Amino acid sequence: MRILIAEDDPDIADLVAHYLHKSGWETHIAPSGDKALAYARTHPVDLIILDLMLPGMDGLDICRALRADQAKAAVPIIMLTARGDEADRVAGLDIGADDYVSKPFSPNELVARIRALMRRSQRATPQAKTLQFGPLVVDLVSHTVSYNGRDIKLTAKEFLLLQYLLEHKGRVLSRDILLEDVWGYRYTGGTRTVDVHVRRLREKLPVLVNALVTIKQFGYKLEQPQVP
Repeated sequence: MRILIAEDDPDIADLVAHYLHKSGWETHIAPSGDKALAYARTHPVDLIILDLMLPGMDGLDICRALRADQAKAAVPIIMLTARGDEADRVAGLDIGADDYVSKPFSPNELVARIRALMRRSQRATPQAKTLQFGPLVVDLVSHTVSYNGRDIKLTAKEFLLLQYLLEHKGRVLSRDILLEDVWGYRYTGGTRTVDVHVRRLREKLPVLVNALVTIKQFGYKLEQPQVP
């Protein structure tokens, strides 16, 4: 697995690369935003660790550009930044980041989050190859989604959350359960990340606007789509 580290602080970049190499992964360090975007577009990359504050082009713009690129839209992205307030976390998640780690951070925790994210992105092919929900069709083999016959671009985490909701429709799912089962660990950044991803799914897939019901102060429930 090849991981792109977009980080302008050489000490942090080298530290992250050291721990990733110990885990058996290849890395490439890009010290600026424009170099990171250029590398991601021209080389095979399985995951990107993206600092929010980069010279040349900031992490939010890079994330936005990659999510708009058909060939790279599904590459998992973990935001890495010194900013720790909720507004910055939500901004990154809102434009398509899959996870968020604030500095200072534990390299071992970062490795654990990468493993959890990749484990769910590259899970074994399930017995059922497609899931259908009204006009929505999810292909679990090719990791593609179509709505009324039109292809819909989802990030890796959006796809996994949608799959989990479809596989558990009719059940009330707490935010904590969603974090643990979809994100793969007890997420320390709070449950707001679930709400952001749910909102993005509703925006991209109109059938979920009414079918994916918010259970106040608890979580969500996917109900059967209403037939006109």
